[in-house]
Amino acid sequence: MLVSRSVLTKALAARTLTPQVCSSFATGPRQWDGTFYEFRTYCLKPSKMNEFLENFKKNVHLRTAHSELVGYWSVEFGGRMNKVFHIWKYDNHTHRTEVRKALAKDKEWQEQFLIPNLALIDKQESEITYLVPWCKLEKPPKEGVYELVTFQMKPGGPALWGDAFKRAVMAHVNLGYSKLVGVFHTEYGALNRGTIAHFFYETAKDIVHALWWNENADSRAAGRHQSHEDPRVVAAVRESVNYLVSQQNMLLIPTSFSPLK
Repeated sequence: MLVSRSVLTKALAARTLTPQVCSSFATGPRQWDGTFYEFRTYCLKPSKMNEFLENFKKNVHLRTAHSELVGYWSVEFGGRMNKVFHIWKYDNHTHRTEVRKALAKDKEWQEQFLIPNLALIDKQESEITYLVPWCKLEKPPKEGVYELVTFQMKPGGPALWGDAFKRAVMAHVNLGYSKLVGVFHTEYGALNRGTIAHFFYETAKDIVHALWWNENADSRAAGRHQSHEDPRVVAAVRESVNYLVSQQNMLLIPTSFSPLK
């Protein structure tokens, strides 16, 4: 069956002019800024938590001489016990590679902390994240507790659910129910589970973390209960949950040496 050139031209033009779905949450603006944040989670052997933290406290200056520590917390609630969570900032991947090479050659760091304390660690996890374009890292006004909420969104990417997610987050922020520290989109690490031949779908990068600050656990609970009764928050959250697959959270207590208190 033959197709005329004019018909084919019109068909190609229609395909070319198909509008692209865009979002303020899209990955483009984020990728232009190479700065990223590495989330590290260490599961420690039972009864070794205090020993590990004391050892790190004494030697933290050796590690921060190489790259910036954003925050260091012990996990109070949520998931496995005897766990620490920390965030490190890097200018780009080249910067991180240089830091890892320098640490491997730093005999003082290796001998005083790393080698003696590896035996205290049961499991390590690493995740590379970027701040979303509409959010910057905020420093809380005083000491408090932190909540890391992790959302696994439906495949389709921020162009699908980004605006609804932003509205849900900002509803809590604008109404003063909690202070937002940062919203992070995962690049490497805990991605959506769909895989083919060990390659993740491009649209499967749908893990988002929101880091919140509250004065204490009770004020966090009070704000949460109040927000659940606020129709403005309820409406925003109801829209966002249409794209939600799962959600989990951790209550974090900052260590004495954590920059974020």
